[in-house]
Amino acid sequence: MIEIKINNKPITVKEGTTVLKAAESVGVEIPAMCYLSDEFTNHPSCMVCVVKDVSSGTLIPSCAMPVKQGMDIICDDKEVIEARKEALQLLLSDHVGDCEAPCRISCPANMDIPKMNRLIANNQFDEALKLVKEDIALPLILGYICPAPCEGACRRKQIDNPVSICLLKRFVADVDLQKEEAYLPEKKIKSNKKVAIIGSGPAGLACAFHILKDGHDCVVYDKNEKPGGTLLEVPENELPKEALENEISLIEKYGAKFELNNLITAESFNKIQKQFDAIVIATGSIEESDIKGFGLELSDKGIKAIDSNYVTSTDGVFVCGSAIRKHKLAIRALAQGKEAAYSVNSFLKGEGPKETKKLFNSRFSKLTDNEIVEYQKESILANRLEPKEGKLKGFLNDEALVEAKRCLRCDCRKPNSCKLRIYADEYGANQKKYSFGTRKEIKKYLHHNNVVFEPEKCIKCGLCIEIASNEKELTGLTYIGRGFNVKVDIPFNKQLSEALTIVAEKCVKECPTGALSFKEGE
Repeated sequence: MIEIKINNKPITVKEGTTVLKAAESVGVEIPAMCYLSDEFTNHPSCMVCVVKDVSSGTLIPSCAMPVKQGMDIICDDKEVIEARKEALQLLLSDHVGDCEAPCRISCPANMDIPKMNRLIANNQFDEALKLVKEDIALPLILGYICPAPCEGACRRKQIDNPVSICLLKRFVADVDLQKEEAYLPEKKIKSNKKVAIIGSGPAGLACAFHILKDGHDCVVYDKNEKPGGTLLEVPENELPKEALENEISLIEKYGAKFELNNLITAESFNKIQKQFDAIVIATGSIEESDIKGFGLELSDKGIKAIDSNYVTSTDGVFVCGSAIRKHKLAIRALAQGKEAAYSVNSFLKGEGPKETKKLFNSRFSKLTDNEIVEYQKESILANRLEPKEGKLKGFLNDEALVEAKRCLRCDCRKPNSCKLRIYADEYGANQKKYSFGTRKEIKKYLHHNNVVFEPEKCIKCGLCIEIASNEKELTGLTYIGRGFNVKVDIPFNKQLSEALTIVAEKCVKECPTGALSFKEGE
């Protein structure tokens, strides 16, 4: 047995144990990307698992270093953390791929647009609507009036025209509302907490929807006769009143109570504070005199939000939408309503207000001509489809199916399990720190029933090569080239289906990035 120290804690482990496993035995987690198990050849390539040997002051790869008597290992001091960050930045400099598609990144509500497109293309309209409702409370309304920043970022734009994302979103919402029972998400366990929302515009309605979904009761106050705020001012030829009323009534059916013709004054605001566990101000523009009456701090254009979690200077009072500053885009107000609800929910659970955190996102420049060819492998060669019955009527079923199939599928298939993304986020890595020269061009190997191989996302850990060798795969994958030009690829001009016949699933599971992934994704 070997006696060592891990973070100043004396432990005893078997001879031959790696430092990585020794640390793991006492609950110290060390990030590792190129390590599978002690039974495999551990030739560190990612260097994300470095730790410090105190006796020599050197940094060592914990996945390949066996323990030695008297070792004194530090796993998480400033120097170690900085070294891991540098290792991640070097890996990212050679990594070409989008964690999230540009359309999703440009959507203020961060809706999973590519997945919606795939579900529609597969005739799974119900599943598409459920996905949309995770982030968008008013998909039908937005389908009419949103200026579609997502479409401006769509990679298909480089080829011909962007995918008609807004019309597709409106299509699934409209199909759902035609049913006898429209879809409403299952609520979390009832909390017995009450939230007051002042204002029933897009921000207030979205906030109400997500507050209700989190299991809280919700009352929406508005000075007007009808809910909708600025949405009521949109002309009929842009937003049919029936569509507006139908979608708002769905939020009422979900559990929102509306107190209309109710102008909130300083006096009534004080009463509401005593009756509710939290208040969200989503009034749009508001008179300065009223703000002062509420006892809240001003900024130049509205109520001052502290930090980015939508809290105000008064405990338990939140603010979102144009009450902070004027928003021209309804989708931005709606997105703030969702994020404010997240912060309120955290507050009501006793965890304190929180902001919605966005994960690290790898991205690259425009597609080259060769890459356009690669991306079109998963799309169809049709130009943007215009609805036969006009934009106001929207897509028919067959039109929606065709338009959705124009999506290039440029998002990563492993956005939640890619270790490079997870660790880059954890360590605050900068993708562009070591970017230089001409980047590699993306290729997609799709000739396999279940698996996709994208070598430009590979970190050259060799796990897939060793797995294939151990399992007696006839061809497998291999290293090609030398030095900086080395890459993992398919040998002998074979197809992916010929290279991975028995170990494809295991290789996908152990691949630390999205280089090897299932066609259907996560």
